[in-house]
Amino acid sequence: MKPKVVFVGAGPGDPELLTLRGKREIESADVIIYAGSLVHRDILKYARSDAIQIDSYGKTREDLFALYKKFAVEGKRIVRLHTGDLSFYSAILEQMEYLESIDIYFELVPGVTAFSAASASLKRELTSPGISQTLIITKPFGKTGKPAEESIAELSKHGATMVIFLGAHLIDDVVSELRVGYPPETHVAVVHKASWAEERIIRGTLDDIAVKVKKEDITSQSVIIVGDVLNKSGVSILYGGEK
Repeated sequence: MKPKVVFVGAGPGDPELLTLRGKREIESADVIIYAGSLVHRDILKYARSDAIQIDSYGKTREDLFALYKKFAVEGKRIVRLHTGDLSFYSAILEQMEYLESIDIYFELVPGVTAFSAASASLKRELTSPGISQTLIITKPFGKTGKPAEESIAELSKHGATMVIFLGAHLIDDVVSELRVGYPPETHVAVVHKASWAEERIIRGTLDDIAVKVKKEDITSQSVIIVGDVLNKSGVSILYGGEK
């Protein structure tokens, strides 16, 4: 079945990190709905000259639903561009449920996530033998809430590498929770706008990272990475010659 709506993960920012399929979907779209300043404008250059481009900034969920229905009824192929990857913190669940409720077929195209781009910029692998083989991806409590056992404080007790989205504006609270499980000398990196030309990297420890982040006035579009993988190296048994 040919999809009428295609959700595309547009990647972390750099247009060259858009997937080949994502590019093809944009090139074939009649309508492109994109997430404002979160999606690099150069990605829209792949659109046809006659494609309708709509910035979703300021639009409500109901506004988006109306657009999907209108253009789908008209037989147009719609691409909905979301930043990063679609598998977490992308807010597409309700959109998919709506499309299912009115029997509009859709597909998803994964994208490169911001923490992958941040890891590349830091030149670090987020798992390392003898240090951490586990990666925890989370965010601070917000409007959506989450179970108490999933708080940053509780998750920090595992001592694993942690990636925190949507937390730069709450850096003091984030650090306070991280201190529950990590020692104060634990290394932390905050990568702002990973892969964009405006990318900034702030390195520190739990003792000083909050001060550094506030000094740089970084409050959004950032990934916080926590763990000793940031300053130590392990030897992989895959390539270490072990039998």
